[in-house]
Amino acid sequence: MNAMTRRVVIGTAAVSMALALSACGKAGGGDSEDKGSPTKIGLLLPENKTARYESLDKPQFEKAVKDACGDCEVVYNNAVSDVVKQKQQFDQLIADGVKVIALDPVDSAKAAGWVKEAKDKGVKVVAYDRAIEGADAYVSHDNNKVGELQGQALLAALGDKAASAQIVMINGDEKDPNAGLFKKGAHTALDGKVGKIAYEASGEWDPKVAGEKMAAAISSVGKDKIGAVYSANDGMAGGIVTSLENAGIKGIPVGGQDAEVAGIQRIVAGTQTFTIYKSPLQLAPEAAKFSVNLLQGKDLGAQGETDGVKSTLFPPVVVDKTNIQSTVIKDGIYAAADICSADLAAKCAELGIK
Repeated sequence: MNAMTRRVVIGTAAVSMALALSACGKAGGGDSEDKGSPTKIGLLLPENKTARYESLDKPQFEKAVKDACGDCEVVYNNAVSDVVKQKQQFDQLIADGVKVIALDPVDSAKAAGWVKEAKDKGVKVVAYDRAIEGADAYVSHDNNKVGELQGQALLAALGDKAASAQIVMINGDEKDPNAGLFKKGAHTALDGKVGKIAYEASGEWDPKVAGEKMAAAISSVGKDKIGAVYSANDGMAGGIVTSLENAGIKGIPVGGQDAEVAGIQRIVAGTQTFTIYKSPLQLAPEAAKFSVNLLQGKDLGAQGETDGVKSTLFPPVVVDKTNIQSTVIKDGIYAAADICSADLAAKCAELGIK
């Protein structure tokens, strides 16, 4: 073999080896673009004072993503009510190459700016539970209807006393657009049908703050004059009930929302009248579906639009002592053992909770 022939053979072998290595790289999924690589979806939730986020929304979202996309990985963070922390978490996801983020914002108005920044970098955002201007998709429950159901349930609990009742309203955090929708819906149901709204304030989604506002309401209105209490969620209802008990006020209707286990237990015990069930079995899987479809360039499969954003809004359900078994237990959100502690066993039996 002469020198020229040897050079041709060696050159051909080198090209063949390079092609083989290139093919192996594609088959093995060496980078995040490759077929075999896990693809990351961000999930950012706003706070952990409301128990449902960590115990229900997060695991349900993760399961639904994995079911729809076996190679996908959820990168999760909770902002613990800190908007600055959440912006850092959001920016880090983008820096890490995440192309779809499901975001439940601490502050929706500020998050609208983040969404614009993300779009400029080719990142899509699913507004999770709270609307964000400019988002690519929105998944929530009908939050105006939530407030209406809360108000209607309070009226039903008051019965004939409604027309003369003085109501205390402890609303959610004013930075949360959902809180405004709950408040609006509740006023739609209550205004003109109760004696008056005697005291109204924000409890900031914080049980401690809500308890303090309730104590202030008792001082302002008078302990014997409060007919019922609207609480925007169950967490705050816990603080409110404690303040009522400390003041010796018993037997008045107290509402809530989120169907937290502590709220359900108070309903069984008789210190809370109702809650609103917004099933994470609906919300989280739909948000996961939207996220995966956006990632894969598929049609969202949304039910409609909200303020120009493709969206799905699920109907909320009132839960009181009559339907605990047929809602949160039937759906597998809780087992009877989660609710029926030793001190509630007898009352659970009376209500048919098993």
